[in-house]
Amino acid sequence: MTVTTSEKPYVVFGYGSLIFKPPPHVIDHVAGYLKGYVRRFAQKSHDHRGTPENPGRVVTLVHKEDWDAFSGSDLFPDEDVVWGVAYTIDPLYESEVREYLDYREKDGYTLEELDVYGVVEGKEVVLRHNAYCYVGRNDNPSFIGSEPIDSLAEHIWRSVGPSGRNKDYLYELSIAVKKLAPESHDSHLAALESRCRALDAQEVNPSQ
Repeated sequence: MTVTTSEKPYVVFGYGSLIFKPPPHVIDHVAGYLKGYVRRFAQKSHDHRGTPENPGRVVTLVHKEDWDAFSGSDLFPDEDVVWGVAYTIDPLYESEVREYLDYREKDGYTLEELDVYGVVEGKEVVLRHNAYCYVGRNDNPSFIGSEPIDSLAEHIWRSVGPSGRNKDYLYELSIAVKKLAPESHDSHLAALESRCRALDAQEVNPSQ
């Protein structure tokens, strides 16, 4: 058993696979959203949903202003926010969970502290201050940026890695996000899921 030395609660915000595969030793969790960020399949996955030779694609966060500056073909709707889950970790296991997450997110992700928002009694409030979040910044080697939606969907559909098929990651994430709140829509996830489902159908019925 590892004892933490932190004075504040260790809270981790999951916006990707952490939503449907939570970290260990969670003692509390709350659904919420980030403001000013874009969630996109803009990060190569060499170790989970792809291979070093054929990397898959997984989500990362990008500042909205940065995304708008270099992605004219995939603008971020102003009404979209990044929904996810803020997990509070048992203080007795903080060091253990930090090591686990650092290893799990080692492929190009950087730790940042972000406020997590929600709506309580009709008012927007900060649910968790300075939650830790793993962000694949656009200067890391695995960041690939914006790709045409159809080619991105096809790449996700055919990619496979040690953690399974890339499309299953997309499907699980899309379903999990929809369940977080009545308003937790993500236009990017919806567009990719629709295209990958169409490829599934085409594989089953090639003549259609």
